[in-house]
Amino acid sequence: MSEISALPSNIVTWLKGRSELSHIKFLTEFPAIKKAVPLKNTTVAVGIQSMEIVDSFTENDEGVLVENEYCRQAKIRLRLSIHAPYSSGGEACHDAFTDIIDCLTFASGLDILNSGCDGIVSDRDTDAFVLSAWATVNASLCPASSSSLDFPSFISKEHLCGSHINDKSIHLSVAQQTYLNTPFLSGTYFGTGAATRSISLGFKPSVVIVVGNGLPMMYFNSSASKYHAMAAVGLPGGASLGIELTTTGFKVKSGESTVAKGCYPLLNEAGTTYFYIAFR
Repeated sequence: MSEISALPSNIVTWLKGRSELSHIKFLTEFPAIKKAVPLKNTTVAVGIQSMEIVDSFTENDEGVLVENEYCRQAKIRLRLSIHAPYSSGGEACHDAFTDIIDCLTFASGLDILNSGCDGIVSDRDTDAFVLSAWATVNASLCPASSSSLDFPSFISKEHLCGSHINDKSIHLSVAQQTYLNTPFLSGTYFGTGAATRSISLGFKPSVVIVVGNGLPMMYFNSSASKYHAMAAVGLPGGASLGIELTTTGFKVKSGESTVAKGCYPLLNEAGTTYFYIAFR
């Protein structure tokens, strides 16, 4: 739970680095100690007011909520004690509160559920206006010794759960998850007439199939007395006429530079649309 206790200081450090909040002094004291008299700058003390930890549930494919055995859900209410000099007026308290919440909500990775504030009061001891405000943060946490809160602005976004999560024999790697989620990629390309054409997929395919839209896999050009292949299959160990697998996709050929048994590939004919399906 050390990540929770360190949250106020992490937030203060992050807020101090925001140029739009450079006019505000941030502290981790809570309750706030007495400030210099008279107060010269708007000062904000950040602390934890309350925290609620409940079981975490995830909806499965059947729409049933299943309890996450290793994780819990936490709702942490941050307390913001905002002090503004009399000379700045009470409006300075609300301005500071708005600026801080905007930064935490839109510029940080914190999941801010809601926020609010009480009325402004006058503190004669510091000659300042005081606004008590709060913001509720939603976070996931694990009870394992190596667990971390999912506060992506302040720590790694990776949600750890000790050796259980890191055990690759029972958990899929990112590459394996990608393979299961998107085992193949389909698309089209428009023929340019060039002798060769490279198509980038972003991964090294295991199998690629290319066909001309609405065309036979092969046809005989009677005027030229030639056979043309309008489709092809590429494999790691070999391929049919006119296609070659690459480390990032595949390459097709078109024209008379390549021939096999009197047949010429025509996989980049100008004006022709080709469909392909590539398996990871």
